[in-house]
Amino acid sequence: MELDTPEPATEPSRDEPALPIPVAEAPPLADILVERLDEHARAARGAFADNTMRAFAADSRIFAAWCREAGRAMLPATPETIAAFIDAQAETKSRATVERYRSSIAALHRAAGLPNPCADEIVRLAVKRMNRAKGRRQKQAEPLNRTSIDRMLTVMTPDRLHRRVSEGEHGAPLIALRNAALVAVAYDTLLRRSELVSLYIGDLERGSDGSGTILVRRSKADQEGEGTIKYLAPDTMAHIVTWLAAARLESGPLFRPLTKGGKVGASALGDREVARVFQALAAAAGLKLSRLPSGHSTRVGATQDMFAAGFELLEVMQAGSWKTPAMPARYGERLRAQRGAARKLATLQNRA
Repeated sequence: MELDTPEPATEPSRDEPALPIPVAEAPPLADILVERLDEHARAARGAFADNTMRAFAADSRIFAAWCREAGRAMLPATPETIAAFIDAQAETKSRATVERYRSSIAALHRAAGLPNPCADEIVRLAVKRMNRAKGRRQKQAEPLNRTSIDRMLTVMTPDRLHRRVSEGEHGAPLIALRNAALVAVAYDTLLRRSELVSLYIGDLERGSDGSGTILVRRSKADQEGEGTIKYLAPDTMAHIVTWLAAARLESGPLFRPLTKGGKVGASALGDREVARVFQALAAAAGLKLSRLPSGHSTRVGATQDMFAAGFELLEVMQAGSWKTPAMPARYGERLRAQRGAARKLATLQNRA
């Protein structure tokens, strides 16, 4: 009996195209980038300061909005796009702000696993063009020296506070005590505004002579949180003790927001409020300043006072927790000019 055997499979003719092998369709590039950014965001959680993350998010939104209006791709961005963005922003923004934008754009591309377009020569030339037009020198914060600090600390007289209470600001005395402690601590510690509002009551320690110290848990120069100890003079400690007693605070943030009615908040004072406190005290004291004080004004003023007292640069660097001498040296450059060789020569020539 014959068995029906299947015919052997024949190869397709050379003229007949072979059927394509089925493969999974690759996801769009946009979806891949979004997934990478999400993964990076999860991995970076807690690795950077809150202010750094807020600045990164804000800068990314500004760049995205500009790209939409200009009809350019944001991610990945070409070097030509970055250069055009720098040229556009340099017309209205400060050099430091535009430099921060460039840094954020570079970080955005790294997070998405893309090459950094900001490293291209075209971008470098755009930055150089901006620097030539604007100059590399940044504006220095208006200094609050010791003379100004003393006037600010004594401006809240009992008569003035009584008048403010009669006008409905029942929390005025408490606000005045907090502000006095804030400006006193800012001057002694040379802390930046974000570091100042992150201080905790439990990190205070009082010495036998009435002075004190406080632990700064984290700072701009100490992102790993090793911490550093700052000195507080006896008069500063007195302001702190008075403020804490009046506010009935024993733990938690050292500086808190307050209502006009005198209610003390549970959270820390916002770092942007530091400049507002300095400005209000300076205005009440009648200080004649060329610019409004900023949150760094006590840092600049204390640095200048240290140089005026004859302290060495390394001592000043330690007090302000600087890793390099560039910034404290710049804060004291006018004083050094007054004491430099040109001044000495003028004195010898009876011209000074």
